[in-house]
Amino acid sequence: MTFIHLDQYTVKDYSPGAPAWKQLLWFFIGDAIVRSRLLPISSLKVWVLRSFGASIGQGVRIKPGVQVKFPWRLTIGNHCWIGENVWIDNLAPIVLEDHICVSQSVYFCTGNHDWTAPTFDLQVAPITVRSGSWLAAQSTIAPGVEIGAGAVLSLGSVAVKSLAPWTIYAGNPAVAIKPRVVKNLSTELLNA
Repeated sequence: MTFIHLDQYTVKDYSPGAPAWKQLLWFFIGDAIVRSRLLPISSLKVWVLRSFGASIGQGVRIKPGVQVKFPWRLTIGNHCWIGENVWIDNLAPIVLEDHICVSQSVYFCTGNHDWTAPTFDLQVAPITVRSGSWLAAQSTIAPGVEIGAGAVLSLGSVAVKSLAPWTIYAGNPAVAIKPRVVKNLSTELLNA
């Protein structure tokens, strides 16, 4: 007996948010440049992403191997670092505020499926990462999660629920392990 019927799957009213020609240009040209290890020039990658509709601030560094599903659904603030092999699977919008470190192989997942529906319906939700946060290597962020300002998601951890500000999280699922204390951090920066 089959409980899910993938032959009946549809995306219903979901749209990638751009016309087919733009999606094809991104797939064949833009994505290849941004992911390229042969073109390690961060400013070129930022320019290409902006050309395809991403909103990107100043001082952003993008390493080789970064994959972005839909740049027109990506917002990156000022002075953010995006590490090697980060996968921004943004079926829904992803917002990274200012001064965020996204380490190697972080996975942003904005889409999932309703495993209770026989048609395995697509479900999408945005992700927001507030200023001053650090997503450590190989961590994963689930659909609908908000990472609070200054939060840390440690190595290989999985955020399935929103994370409180100025707290360090670890595990799968991630749980709070202790407050984040930054040496000599002024009150002005904490309230920014």
